Amino acid sequence: MADPYHIPVLASESIEHLAIQAEGTYVDLTFGGGGHSQRILEKLSPQGQLVSFDQDTSAYEVSQSMLAPNFRFVQSNFRFFSKYLKLFGHSPVDGILADLGISSHQIDTPQRGFSTRFDAPLDMRMNAQQTLRAEDIVASYSESQLQNLLGMYGEVRNARTLAQALVRKRLKDPIKSTEDLKNILRRYAPRGKENRYFAQVFQALRIEVNDELGALKDMLLQCPLILKPGGRLVILSYHSLEDRPVKNFIQKGKFTGEVEKDLYGNFYTPLSPVIRKALQAGPEEQAQNPRSRSVRLRVAERNPDPKPNISS
Repeated sequence: MADPYHIPVLASESIEHLAIQAEGTYVDLTFGGGGHSQRILEKLSPQGQLVSFDQDTSAYEVSQSMLAPNFRFVQSNFRFFSKYLKLFGHSPVDGILADLGISSHQIDTPQRGFSTRFDAPLDMRMNAQQTLRAEDIVASYSESQLQNLLGMYGEVRNARTLAQALVRKRLKDPIKSTEDLKNILRRYAPRGKENRYFAQVFQALRIEVNDELGALKDMLLQCPLILKPGGRLVILSYHSLEDRPVKNFIQKGKFTGEVEKDLYGNFYTPLSPVIRKALQAGPEEQAQNPRSRSVRLRVAERNPDPKPNISS
């Protein structure tokens, strides 16, 4: 049912590393087209439970075809997932999976404005109910704000020059469509690397519109509180801006700095990596699905809570 909507990357590896128990409770934080959810359900007994999240209305529509009594779909940003799990009595859980970034369906739907391939409104909202669109950012952010987001989220090298150009252009004519934006970008893109430059700028705007990195950090902080000891966390990232906080949180329990000691002087992190290096898609999968070329799959396990040191 799901593959035409969105081809799950490293699907078998993701499910394998969840270490699914037939009667366990699992969470798919990024339902998308349901590819991972369907595979999880196939491994659950009627006593097992799956709760899937997605803020996109299109994902909700796909979820309506999955009529299983032990499946629940929640239309919400995953930054709120622990609240819903507690509300529905599904906490703690045995495993959590998140396939970050943008789905193939969102990219391939022209009117969403995510793709550089189509002329469409500058939208880029994953949740159509929110008000902020890419057009609003280009129209209202200050030059310094535009420079910062282009540099941080798009890693655009000439971010200052481009920010100045966007501000100058909008004083004359509104920048309302993806083609309006690309017409400006063409003047500042490195020769022969225009498509990559477009993708960097579009990524920066998309991340800002949807507060993707803020939502990711909110989600990660909740995972140790929701996972049972020994429960698995499986996360697929598609660029370093996503992978870096995931890697740091798994290794250190925080996004920056070093591992801290507990009250008894012991080093403690709520999660431990299950695999030393992130998994990547093999040559065959990369050839079949170009989106898989940049994927990094990381797996962590929830550590037992530390026991008080009573010997002293």
